[in-house]
Amino acid sequence: MAIGLMVIGLVAVALFFLAFFGYLVGIYNALVRLKNDISKSWANIDVLLKQRADELPKLIASVKGYMKHEKQTLENLTLARTSFLSAKTMGEKAKADSQISGILKSIFAVAENYPNLKASENFLELQKRISAIENELADRREFYNESVNNYNIKIHSFPDMLVAGMLQYRDEEMFKASEEDRKDVKVEF
Repeated sequence: MAIGLMVIGLVAVALFFLAFFGYLVGIYNALVRLKNDISKSWANIDVLLKQRADELPKLIASVKGYMKHEKQTLENLTLARTSFLSAKTMGEKAKADSQISGILKSIFAVAENYPNLKASENFLELQKRISAIENELADRREFYNESVNNYNIKIHSFPDMLVAGMLQYRDEEMFKASEEDRKDVKVEF
């Protein structure tokens, strides 16, 4: 009888440790999934940023002849595109993205002053394409921030924080609008 109780006790302890190990594996897998969601969502943003950067030379070429007085704006757009293409880190790309977004808002606002440009098929098509990319970027930034938020909550929740601490997982930074993006675009007639 004593041997039977001892076997039952050992089985119970083994099951407890097996369940505990399974629980830790579940936490680990959830953390890995969240971390990968962040990488995936940034990669999706990066793809759209690249598409937009590829559209910019066409936009510059289509507006160059019409917007002679806006030469500095077009040069700034070219510089911002170059900054994006040479950016290595997420932060550098986000900064260049912010610059490009601000300049594009300015170009589309100033285009109102150029009736021939507004009537140009190429310009209108590029404006639609870039506006569509901007809308997709906004959606993807939202998904990125949601992924970062879920991850940051998870690594600070007990008992997940114990596993996250062992893995040295740290807070990820959300995609934030720059001060430039928050400003209204000035349109002067």
